[in-house]
Amino acid sequence: MADKIKIYLVDDHQMLLDGLKAIISSEKDFEIVGECTLPLLAFEQIQLLKPDIVLTDINMPELSGIDLVRKLKPRMNDTKFIALSMYGERSYIKDMLQAGVKGYILKNTGREELVRAIKTVYEGNEFFSEEVENVIESNPVNDEKINTINLTEREVDIIDCIAKEMTNAQIADALFISERTVETHRKNIFRKTGIKGVVGLVKFALDKGFIK
Repeated sequence: MADKIKIYLVDDHQMLLDGLKAIISSEKDFEIVGECTLPLLAFEQIQLLKPDIVLTDINMPELSGIDLVRKLKPRMNDTKFIALSMYGERSYIKDMLQAGVKGYILKNTGREELVRAIKTVYEGNEFFSEEVENVIESNPVNDEKINTINLTEREVDIIDCIAKEMTNAQIADALFISERTVETHRKNIFRKTGIKGVVGLVKFALDKGFIK
């Protein structure tokens, strides 16, 4: 990776920030451009520093992570947001998704998952901890404001390959990505569309003009 991923951290607990910094700073592709325990100050700094990724807590004094993302999202088109929280309840997940986050991971996440989440979201995809993914699948949160289906270009590529009856391994080879990434894309596609099977997905994609 030629350019480092610029990351800004927001959490009202300094100890957690220190732990995150230790992990992120050890990754050669990452650069921490700022950190803050005060969300109102973070709101100003993020607009000045223009990071690629903002990793934010949810429950904070003065300004919640939900409101922080909601206020910043319209002003920061090139910045992507990831929620980092101890809460995996549907209400928190739904509120953060509606605010505009592209990732949601729990604070008990390991080093590998944290790194994968940052890289996945930076590349324009979504990432959720397994526990969060289970909540989304068992209690769909893609209603109301989230009802608009917004597939990425890569997800459309994946659907096209699925329509051609390609396996995950074949898709990975064709698109120069890993099988794990293909599987993540598939999960995101089915979650976004609310469709359960491949036949239904292909019909949906044809009807909507995603593939021909």
